[in-house]
Amino acid sequence: MDLDAYRISTEPYYQPVGDEVMVFSAAYAERLPVMLKGPTGCGKTRFIEHMAWKLGRPLITVAAHEDMTAADLAGRYLLEPSGTVWHDGPLTLAVRHGAICYLDEVVEARQDTTVVLHPLTDARRILPLDKRNEVVPAHADFQLTISYNPGYQSAVKDLKESTKQRFVAIDFGYPPAATEAAIVAREGGTDAELAKTLVAIAERTRNLQGHGLDEGASTRMLIHAGRLVRAGLPLESAVQSSIVIPITDNIDIRAALTEAIRACLP
Repeated sequence: MDLDAYRISTEPYYQPVGDEVMVFSAAYAERLPVMLKGPTGCGKTRFIEHMAWKLGRPLITVAAHEDMTAADLAGRYLLEPSGTVWHDGPLTLAVRHGAICYLDEVVEARQDTTVVLHPLTDARRILPLDKRNEVVPAHADFQLTISYNPGYQSAVKDLKESTKQRFVAIDFGYPPAATEAAIVAREGGTDAELAKTLVAIAERTRNLQGHGLDEGASTRMLIHAGRLVRAGLPLESAVQSSIVIPITDNIDIRAALTEAIRACLP
């Protein structure tokens, strides 16, 4: 099967922060499964897109959700005019044809769904398709990557230890201020001074993490703010719309956050 539709033709911009490129490249060379851990909007998805481009491999991305079943990943029989026909799911496509399969926020999926990954993450490298009575051996170029946000884990929504320990893990966080400002300037189309201001605002919000906020402003939010300013919106309005309002519904926290942000505005 031709997976050209899943190939990334132009290099996605990614600014390395540590040794993550080197670690992932080594893991891919050994076809080891990788787990990307970090907060929302810190660059995990952009990183895997960059690595798929760098390695020249097709990338099949699945956004996990609480209703996702094993059949959503593996495949199912569907009724067609010619009769009942099997359709491979995204995971099976990647396994058969040698793509990187990226399961985004995998902790959102039901635990009985993530168990289907286990035979692919050890020496067997197989995907059993019980409904077809078939065992699919992984293509030599297949690699599995998952991501999740440890900040949202709970007794109900967390990966089992038996799943976590099957993966090489890479920790992601927000970049150092200068690096983050460079990313915001490039991706948001802003000047350097505005990017620095947005990063200073993000640091104020991140200082409130655990004190009313589950997480501070992500790099993605800062890029959105920069793009709104580029489109002509005043900076304070852009910050309210892209950071303050999305990050919390609590009126008192919004007010406190707004005051803290105003101290950063020129």
